[in-house]
Amino acid sequence: MKREVDLVVLSDLHLGTYGCRAKEVLHYLYSIKPSKLILNGDIIDIWQFKKSYFPDQHLRVIKYLFDMAYQGTEIIYVTGNHDEMLRKFSDISFGNIKLVDKVVLHLGNKKAWVFHGDVFDASVQHSKWLAKLGGWGYDMLIRVNNLINWGLNRMGREKYSLSKRIKNSVKKAVKFIGDFEQTASELAIESHYDYVICGHIHQPQIRTVETKKGKCVYMNSGDWIENLSALEYNNQEWTMFHYEEQKDKLGKYPLHESPLSYTLESILDRIKVER
Repeated sequence: MKREVDLVVLSDLHLGTYGCRAKEVLHYLYSIKPSKLILNGDIIDIWQFKKSYFPDQHLRVIKYLFDMAYQGTEIIYVTGNHDEMLRKFSDISFGNIKLVDKVVLHLGNKKAWVFHGDVFDASVQHSKWLAKLGGWGYDMLIRVNNLINWGLNRMGREKYSLSKRIKNSVKKAVKFIGDFEQTASELAIESHYDYVICGHIHQPQIRTVETKKGKCVYMNSGDWIENLSALEYNNQEWTMFHYEEQKDKLGKYPLHESPLSYTLESILDRIKVER
């Protein structure tokens, strides 16, 4: 039986890359019935997109999102830097899906400001080619990491995250994350938002930030490459979902799936029709 949730925030799926954990994403989506689903950027990785690599499992995620919308879930797709090409279509709706650059939610008597977060990334704003090169390197790192984890799994040992180890050991990366979180929180406080919700930096987080001007709750939904995390809001309370810790409670993943009749082109055609 699906678990009913008021609101779910997912970001950084990076569909179309080797790092995307599409099967795990589907397992999670199959297990929930949210009233509202926010896809907070970098859902389809257009930067790394190749027609030669877009597996059925990745297409199933896109198809299932359409199915969720058809069944009544309101889906808000917030664009990020890896899917920035979609920004030219911002503020359009098709069916129960809306495409935006940012969104403000009213949750009871509180306001939540939701955006991807790449606006704070100078490398994306001023040196896009360098950022894309970094994205390619990150994708390669994930592929190597997957190979290492396959070997560790065969030996009965725990998985290991190369990129997380690198990020945590490099002072500049740690400082960037800290500055990112502080900047987002200070802007939210100045604008009188109770919550600020980002993606982009792949660091799951829920914490209260307080300044002389006030306080807010900073949140980041993480990603579905390494952390496999999502934000959930239910009964006026925010929690962080971690797939690896809670996957055994989700029920069985459907092993026998019918052949997928959709192609990426047919899904895009469907968008045009519904628009």
